[in-house]
Amino acid sequence: MAKLGKRTRTAREAFAGKENLSVKEAVALIKSSANSKFDETLEIAMNLGVDPRHADQMVRGVVGLPNGTGKTVRVAVFARGPKADEALAAGADIVGAEDLMETVQGGTIEFDRCIATPDMMPIVGRLGKVLGPRNLMPNPKVGTVTMDVKQAVEDAKGGQVQFKAEKAGVVHAGVGKISFDEGKLVENVKAFVDAVAKAKPTGSKGTYMKKIALSSTMGPGVSISVDDAAGH
Repeated sequence: MAKLGKRTRTAREAFAGKENLSVKEAVALIKSSANSKFDETLEIAMNLGVDPRHADQMVRGVVGLPNGTGKTVRVAVFARGPKADEALAAGADIVGAEDLMETVQGGTIEFDRCIATPDMMPIVGRLGKVLGPRNLMPNPKVGTVTMDVKQAVEDAKGGQVQFKAEKAGVVHAGVGKISFDEGKLVENVKAFVDAVAKAKPTGSKGTYMKKIALSSTMGPGVSISVDDAAGH
């Protein structure tokens, strides 16, 4: 077994025996233990009682975090003419049509969020195999296929987070930077949990939220009370 570094060992010792904490307690513990040379992200992982292979158990959605993510989001927009101009004016990093499709097909993906006007979907649809696995495919359900590209770009830049259940029913996202005030991180966590709660699918049976854990990018995870996180 690989020898643990001193930093990792110290962090693990601080977390030992602690579980089912309140969001506030977990955030305080993670903030006090994070000591990387960069500003780590506070990450949330939620284990849901769903099987996303069934259409009526798919969990996906979008949430505007009250205090943003602290991350610079690079936004690409598929649009033409006035809508392309609108996207650029709103702060989009990359705007294009067939030219952007060819760039992406060539393996160059220099963006974190992809938005498209509805008329562009025949072009964007050809990129399903490239964008789909990266969770970058524009989707009307989360507001990334829209004629209101200005709003979509502003939302993406302003701390909006998309979420989607992976195979095992796990939803994972970054909900702020460790340097944020404790209160702001707590607010972000609760807003994210609330959004996932509201996205409960019709086919979900039994316990919907099974487990929630928080961690920093480089640190160990700690489980938090589902009731506290969901505001019950």
